[in-house]
Amino acid sequence: MLYQHLNSENWRHIFIVGDLHGCREKLNEALRVRHFSADEDLLISVGDLIDRGPDSPGCLALLKEPWFRSVRGNHEEMAINALSKGNHHQWISNGGEWFYHLEGMAMMEAKHAISRCRNLPLILHLQLPERLVVVAHADYPLPHYAWGSAVDEEKVVWSRSRIERLQQGKGQVITGADAFYFGHTPLSAPLEAYNQHYIDTGAVFGNQLTLVQVQ
Repeated sequence: MLYQHLNSENWRHIFIVGDLHGCREKLNEALRVRHFSADEDLLISVGDLIDRGPDSPGCLALLKEPWFRSVRGNHEEMAINALSKGNHHQWISNGGEWFYHLEGMAMMEAKHAISRCRNLPLILHLQLPERLVVVAHADYPLPHYAWGSAVDEEKVVWSRSRIERLQQGKGQVITGADAFYFGHTPLSAPLEAYNQHYIDTGAVFGNQLTLVQVQ
């Protein structure tokens, strides 16, 4: 699935969280602090639920929660490719070794969850009452956003060219939507420039997990 549409009227509060990388307990604590309600609220992830951190299976379990949505990150992509194409080395060398230590039912559940990641959208289109928010893992690699536009899917999941330009002071607005939320590139603090928000603050490396409330 390339695009998924969400209408904000279905939830009370909506939050977007940066790359989790197995940091389920950090997420649980952040949601407690925000008085997150599993019955009324929605959490959206910018992807990279797994690898490097202490609890990748716990983060994959989020995919079964009705209050959770996510786009696919490059670490989910590596996991899918490892299991479907045998590209194990790339995943293991980027933090996927946890999977190969699992046994029995835990291994089966992780395989099923990674299979579900195939159905994750690359781009979430969140319609709020007064504005349109777009969520993708690494980039929306076009100058103008439009629902259903063909995009380079590899760039959506992997590209750092836009954030590198921003860091050099050469950015620009992406027209067609009010705000874009991305992860992928670990930063010491969220980077906000033009209408782009980069919210991977390296929780797995001991930094804060960034959780942004958009409704």
